Amino acid sequence: MTDTSQIQLVIADDHEIFRDGLSLMLSRQKNMTLAGQAQNGQELLRMVRESPPDVILMDIKMPQMDGIEATKILSREFPELKIIALSMFSEENLIVEMLEAGAKGYLLKNADKLEILEAIKSVMEDRVYYCRDTSATLASMIVKSNFNPYRKRDIAEFSERETEIIRLICKQCTAQEIGDTLFLSRRTVEGYRTRILEKMNVKNTAGVVIYALKYKLISEKDLM
Repeated sequence: MTDTSQIQLVIADDHEIFRDGLSLMLSRQKNMTLAGQAQNGQELLRMVRESPPDVILMDIKMPQMDGIEATKILSREFPELKIIALSMFSEENLIVEMLEAGAKGYLLKNADKLEILEAIKSVMEDRVYYCRDTSATLASMIVKSNFNPYRKRDIAEFSERETEIIRLICKQCTAQEIGDTLFLSRRTVEGYRTRILEKMNVKNTAGVVIYALKYKLISEKDLM
């Protein structure tokens, strides 16, 4: 593995146009190096075994060997490897399987540049990355699955005020809406939100929702 100042990346996807577009964007990042591209899971295994990268952006559905099987094998052989699943909207069950197989995060294939870079940075910081567009259904599926990235961490404690804000964040309320509800300034709410994300070790609202459901800070009814 390389120093995190220069992240080595591999893209695995069977669509050449998608790979080329993603690789062009990533090659322009000063702290990232594209180490290779693979069009299926078997090709990816050979590539990684020769020279392990830091992060793999991996399509779930690929010929010869799909992303789920490749992730299972690579996670066993290279426990420190960070795999981010690339998915379509309709593949929620497959996203869960990728996480259970060892992926450290997932992105929808239409994610913008900033979110892709944020996901890479997050997994390099040992945080799971949940796509911003995670649905309530997918969040519930992840919570009920065998995927649990929190088992090695102490459960965070939250004050009554923080718990109130967590519930409102999970309802997709903005900082201004939360402030109006709780009679707090927007700046104060943003400060609470930052501390909540740090305690949970997550990057966005999707991460807050999954953590809160996992530890029963909210129920699924709170998301309705």
